[in-house]
Amino acid sequence: MKPDQLLVGRKLGVTVGGRQLLRNIDLQLNRRQILTIIGPNGAGKTTLVRLALGLLQPTEGTVTRASGLKVGYMPQRLNLPENMPLTVRRFMMLTSPDPVRLEADAREVGVAHLLQRPMQGLSGGETQRVLLARALLGEPDLLVLDEPVQGIDVNGQSELYRLIVRLRDQRGCAVMMVSHDLHLVMAATDEVLCINQHLCCSGHPDAVSQHPAYLDLFGAIDAKTLAVYTHHHDHKHNLHGDVVGNDGGHHHG
Repeated sequence: MKPDQLLVGRKLGVTVGGRQLLRNIDLQLNRRQILTIIGPNGAGKTTLVRLALGLLQPTEGTVTRASGLKVGYMPQRLNLPENMPLTVRRFMMLTSPDPVRLEADAREVGVAHLLQRPMQGLSGGETQRVLLARALLGEPDLLVLDEPVQGIDVNGQSELYRLIVRLRDQRGCAVMMVSHDLHLVMAATDEVLCINQHLCCSGHPDAVSQHPAYLDLFGAIDAKTLAVYTHHHDHKHNLHGDVVGNDGGHHHG
């Protein structure tokens, strides 16, 4: 492996009980890179993450991980029994008993004020931030986030994505995200893998959003919806989908 590579998967496939869940997928993740895996429900996104992390062995192909790779994992959902109240602090201490580290990470993601609150009383956005803080406790080289914005409104989603980018910039970790909606993650990702059991297309999010395989899976998103999400901070899209600079002039490219 090259020095900047954290994990490399080659020609990965998984067959369970005679049913092929994934086939012939290549995957590479470098240090400081944000990679988003998108695809419809049942496409095998979580299966691919489990392969990458070594939680599941491929029936075809190989995965190579950097030596001593530390991973922080944020699960898709959390099921806590209602009749067993657990404060945010206690919940995070299950992962790391270090109170100094715990409080620093809670501050970093904006949940320090919730440490004494019961987990069961948190909103969707608060829960996701606590899960993110917990994933950071081991100082991971790689942060793995499975559908991190589910149950959060659009403003909260944009905020959480900005936080994820900031964490990558400050900590120098890589991020692997699973999502079913490319347009929400566009501004926050370096590369996209679009899968549907196999690799449909991959590359920069702008290119993937125009790719016929992506459009076949998700349909063309109308320009008004797309205009809500800016891909970069130096330009925005008007309602016709044209790129408009901050000075209001049109730009092509």
